[in-house]
Amino acid sequence: MVGGDAARHGDVEIVVVAYGAPELVRNALAPVRGFAVTIVDNSSMPEIARIAHEEGAQYWDPGANLGFGAGVNFALARRRLPGADVLLLNPDAVVEPEVVDRLREVLHGEPGIAAVGPAQVYADGSHQQVTWPYPRPIQFVADAVKLGRLVKTEPRYVIGSVLLINAAALAAVGGFDESFFLYAEEADWQYRAHRAGWSNVAVEEVTAMHVGAGTSTDLDRREVFLQAGLERFLRKHYGWYGWQVARWSIVVGGIPRVLVFRGERGRAARARMSLFRRGPVAVERGIGRR
Repeated sequence: MVGGDAARHGDVEIVVVAYGAPELVRNALAPVRGFAVTIVDNSSMPEIARIAHEEGAQYWDPGANLGFGAGVNFALARRRLPGADVLLLNPDAVVEPEVVDRLREVLHGEPGIAAVGPAQVYADGSHQQVTWPYPRPIQFVADAVKLGRLVKTEPRYVIGSVLLINAAALAAVGGFDESFFLYAEEADWQYRAHRAGWSNVAVEEVTAMHVGAGTSTDLDRREVFLQAGLERFLRKHYGWYGWQVARWSIVVGGIPRVLVFRGERGRAARARMSLFRRGPVAVERGIGRR
């Protein structure tokens, strides 16, 4: 039941999909204490359950690491505020109430906006890129031959670390595709919304802080999950052929980097080429999702 301060923010429900890093979760929850917050804890940590209780958030332990998209859907099936807009908030992000208020103003300022997100800065104050073009095979071909600047980069999606979703768009588009484990699920959802006639908007006048990969300490493993999300997106929206075009464009385009770069840059180039030769989803399957 939602009451007290939360009743004053009854138009927005916040969903946090957590995996470890309890102190980051505490930092994320502190500014939004007046909202209805649901935490889905993919790590099943008693400490996160305790923090949720202390901060007045609803806590769910699904008993397994569902990934991000399935974790969001788990929360949406157990809504505290049915019909409210939904703010997706990463546990390594911090957003102030006035930012949420402004996001909602923009979300409903004109018809047809599915999702909005703020500008974001890292902990050191540097800016993070918050909008990206939807992945397309032609972009990877163009990048491989150094003509990427000639490819159209609109429309774009807004990253999901702090993302306010219109309740009407959520009802129309549906939930997240649970075949995406950790990355690209927000791109897929916004692309589906885009194809249904909705738009997605970055609100650059307000800012949130985002640590970035705050719950991941293994960068190589994170890269596998990231590129597996890309593979799933391309396979879903462009088919097997579209994925192969993009995949081998990345591999061929990486050859000069492997030949030229030394040290850490050379290692990273070789690892990326190897990952795409083997196929990111296949590699992800081999390393597991825990």
